[in-house]
Amino acid sequence: MEAENKPEFVAELTPHRSLGRNGFLLLIGFIAITCFTSGIMFWVMGAWPVFIAMALDVLIIWFAFHLNYRSARAREVISVARDELKIQQYDPRGRLTEHNFNPFWTRFEVERHDEIGITSMRLTSKDFTLPIGAFLNPDDKESFADAFKGALGRVKA
Repeated sequence: MEAENKPEFVAELTPHRSLGRNGFLLLIGFIAITCFTSGIMFWVMGAWPVFIAMALDVLIIWFAFHLNYRSARAREVISVARDELKIQQYDPRGRLTEHNFNPFWTRFEVERHDEIGITSMRLTSKDFTLPIGAFLNPDDKESFADAFKGALGRVKA
């Protein structure tokens, strides 16, 4: 009976970010030094409002990256067992929303675009539809869809 509850498949989906913490610090440092140096030159020429505008530019860029990295904290944990399909969705603040499905009554639906590949994935059971992996890039969606479809097929067999 214990073997029945053991997951056949477990995946943790996380958004990809190509710029790590060190890269971000180097980039924002370069931007800050460039803006500060240019701003000082404008200040010396008497155009001090330009210095303030450049400082605001640095703050706006930092804030945009802050929001981007914050949204990267979202994740989904998907596990498939013979008697249960469990989806745990964590938002950027860490709040958990959990969904449980019966794998025998659940369909995995994928929408594709000819040039892009997979554009969306969702689970449908009875009258409930749950989008999954929306933050993944097309290649990651493709590899996840193949692995997930195989696991779902194995537990249904």
